[in-house]
Amino acid sequence: DQSDAETKQLAVYDVILTVSQAHHANCGYTEDNTRNLVRKPLSLPPPSSPEDNEVASSTAESIEQQRCWLWQQFAANITPSVQRVVEFAKRVPGFSDLSQDDQLILIKIGFFEIWLSHVARLTSNTSLIFDDGTTVTRQQLEMMYDVDFVSSLLHFANTFNALALNDTELGLFSAVVLLTADRPGIMDVKSIEHHQDKLIEALKVQVGRNHASEPQLFSSLLIKLPELRNLGVKHTAHLDWFRVNWAKLTLPPLFAEIFDIPKSEEDLQ
Repeated sequence: DQSDAETKQLAVYDVILTVSQAHHANCGYTEDNTRNLVRKPLSLPPPSSPEDNEVASSTAESIEQQRCWLWQQFAANITPSVQRVVEFAKRVPGFSDLSQDDQLILIKIGFFEIWLSHVARLTSNTSLIFDDGTTVTRQQLEMMYDVDFVSSLLHFANTFNALALNDTELGLFSAVVLLTADRPGIMDVKSIEHHQDKLIEALKVQVGRNHASEPQLFSSLLIKLPELRNLGVKHTAHLDWFRVNWAKLTLPPLFAEIFDIPKSEEDLQ
């Protein structure tokens, strides 16, 4: 039985290594990438001409203009991460064996949750920083979303940071989030559960090795999964605003695609 146990152990280590390499290669928020970040504010909207001012005379319209501007900046900054998460997903054991439809659902629904677990490292009570140093203030986030959502978002980031995961652990956690079998529309639930179980096991081993003095850390980490999911659901609800106001916004095509936001009249058919 010893050789059997060893084979299993090697398989777990193989998963850890594969996912760790995929994460390091495709995440802009690793320790190395964020060590010497220079912070810079989100760019400001272009100055409006006097004619515009008459149009935006009402406060509501002016707030809506600011909101559109903020969302466009936010979308432009988050979009490079979409491509990276796609590349990461391709290298997660088991992901490429799934049908294209299931892969697409997992990425579309999981993206925001994965990105949030990455950006948490650069998030404080007052701001969120993208991997190029662009900084969004809490007030700007509240204008885009609402006070409650931002408060939940920052609470998640603070408590997640307190777990002090290293890059390999964060990569494994991201892979576990990605392979969530009960996303709406998923067909091959069994396969996804099977692959996710292997990733959870690998995460458990890795966390056990690195945080031997904190036996409760692994369960604290699993509790974060439903919290993240809840944030993902609320985020999707916020995007309904875009789906109505898409014509006022110029969004990167990849951002529009991952969040199912129309880019043209044809998309509404």
